[in-house]
Amino acid sequence: MEKVTLNARLRKNLAKSANNELRRLGKVPGIYYSKKDAPVAIEVANNDLTPLVFTGEAHVVALDIEGGSKHDCILKDVQFDPVTDRIVHFDLLGLVAGAKISVEVPVHFTGTSAGVRAGGIIQEFIHKLNISVNSDNIPEFINIDVSDLKMGRSIHVRDLNIEGVTFNHPADTVLVAVTPPRGEATAAEGTEERTEPEVITKGKDKDE
Repeated sequence: MEKVTLNARLRKNLAKSANNELRRLGKVPGIYYSKKDAPVAIEVANNDLTPLVFTGEAHVVALDIEGGSKHDCILKDVQFDPVTDRIVHFDLLGLVAGAKISVEVPVHFTGTSAGVRAGGIIQEFIHKLNISVNSDNIPEFINIDVSDLKMGRSIHVRDLNIEGVTFNHPADTVLVAVTPPRGEATAAEGTEERTEPEVITKGKDKDE
């Protein structure tokens, strides 16, 4: 997995007003913590943090705190302003060598499915998966090849099998599916609707 350096400074004033001032200056307050380290309040430049949040790949963050403290970690949580969608806070979780960790990684769907080649429409329902994996082997993304996916079929979490990776989702969670074109689906629904009165009419004839 690619490692990306993030420079940070210690955050000494933890008051809400101080955090708001940081945001006004283009910085984001955050917390670094791990199983072996006490929580550390930090601040980073919004422009440095944004590429780590809005990305199609997972990264190990090489956190470099001013003063000499360095830690390998992952971006564990991000909070956004409900109105502007601006990043207002973040959590970094330190990695412990050899220990299992729960982390979200992006999903990449590759290939053109057989169903799409036959005129169907592909629907992607999940774009990130929460997995448990050794901290030394975190994948940048989960690749799912949809080339053999036929019309009316879907791929579920239970269909994934990656050595060393546990998926923290129900086995029947649908990841991607191929459905008929909307016009065909509507026509099929219309046919079903037209056949229902006929069944009722036949039932009445028998009663008479």
